[in-house]
Amino acid sequence: MTTGDPDYRDTGLEFPADFLFGSATAAYQVEGAVREDGRGQSIWDTFSHTPGRIQGGDTGDVADDHYHRVNHDLDLMARMGLEAYRFSIAWPRIQPTGAGKVNDAGMGFYSRLVDGLLARGIRPIATLYHWDLPQELEDAGGWTNRDTAYRFAEYASIMGDALGDRVAAWTTLNEPWCSAFLGYAAGVHAPGRTDDVAALTAVHHLNLAHGLAISELRRAASKPDAELSVTLNFQVLRGSDSTSTEAIRRIDALANRAFTGPMLHGAYPQDLLEDTAGITDWSFVRGGDLEQIHQPLDFLGVNYYSANTVRMRASRAGASPTDAHSPWPGSRAVEFVDEPGERTSMGWTINPDGLEDLLVALAAEFPTLPLLITENGASFDDVEIDGRIHDSRRIDYLQRHFTAAHRARARGANVRGYLVWSFLDNFEWSFGFSKRFGLVHIDFESQERTVKDSGLWFGELIATRQLPRVAER
Repeated sequence: MTTGDPDYRDTGLEFPADFLFGSATAAYQVEGAVREDGRGQSIWDTFSHTPGRIQGGDTGDVADDHYHRVNHDLDLMARMGLEAYRFSIAWPRIQPTGAGKVNDAGMGFYSRLVDGLLARGIRPIATLYHWDLPQELEDAGGWTNRDTAYRFAEYASIMGDALGDRVAAWTTLNEPWCSAFLGYAAGVHAPGRTDDVAALTAVHHLNLAHGLAISELRRAASKPDAELSVTLNFQVLRGSDSTSTEAIRRIDALANRAFTGPMLHGAYPQDLLEDTAGITDWSFVRGGDLEQIHQPLDFLGVNYYSANTVRMRASRAGASPTDAHSPWPGSRAVEFVDEPGERTSMGWTINPDGLEDLLVALAAEFPTLPLLITENGASFDDVEIDGRIHDSRRIDYLQRHFTAAHRARARGANVRGYLVWSFLDNFEWSFGFSKRFGLVHIDFESQERTVKDSGLWFGELIATRQLPRVAER
């Protein structure tokens, strides 16, 4: 047994019996069947069919065909030993226009999915919103329209009434930072808008939607031990020079505290309001909103992939022209520094220490709130030899990040589990099918599934609750 490896390649570390091991996907990335059984159109259907938006012209029309192959996929999960599966519900499959009557066929699919998980001893963790807003709601303003938050609450109530007797844990929103800033400021995610005011308005309405949905789920969910949460993708920030303290503060305000502030402290951070005062006066925040947003949670979902180094630009006056549509309204004078080091095929640096630091920091800020790693994983190019999918770099990445989670627990962070992103290779948003995160390889032509070496490694970890051998470097 080795411990304390400075590069996080420890072996023999043991996880307790109640530590939850699982994996995750998102509806638009895996389901396909976008025009079947009454499903309505989402903003990602529209966006992916807009020329030039998605690498290779790919769409999620078929994706992994999970909608038709769900039983086979559930059997794969069981064979791998997954203890939990985090899936998202496609809002337009439940309410095709985002309001009104329930589509029974869509609800039937998720009911069968949940029953199939329970029958195999797998804990269902349902995410209400993983970015596939019904297109008709976007046509009415999307997340810039306050009414969308109330439509989301109605949808949450419907799902709580229908599945609340069986779903173990609920997540309201997945990564609202992406929904607001990548979708409405940078334009690189659906709906593809580039409007700073719209992005900041969307931040508040997403926060409000979360609070309203928590209230509805708490009323509707009848499973006595059901847990309620939100999943945030935290920016872990580091400095490179004397200007970095200010740069870190600015990005932390937009990326992290714009959500943890109202959700977990009951107020927007004052510095965020000051940084963005030249864009909006935040008059879309109405009386009673912050009280509604600030709801008690049973755990906090933590998504982590990498860390970033930042500093202020040499010219403090403003942004580079190339940043005209960046996801950082009011803080485009911040520069993200391209640091050397190992990277995934997404171009993201590999920083397991960032995960440890994040978990410990969150535990210090919110000492009574348990943490669940709801996404962590890596995209690498796989190699197939004799029918086996070899992905030693993914195993190495996971080994090091599980080590980071273990170290954070040893330092007092209440980390209750770890869900690997992703169960299947899938439609990776604007990158189409060019990036593979899965523990299971998908041949997108034949839809054949093959468990990768990393999936076998993960199965061994689950079975033994001990980190396996050090992966090849």
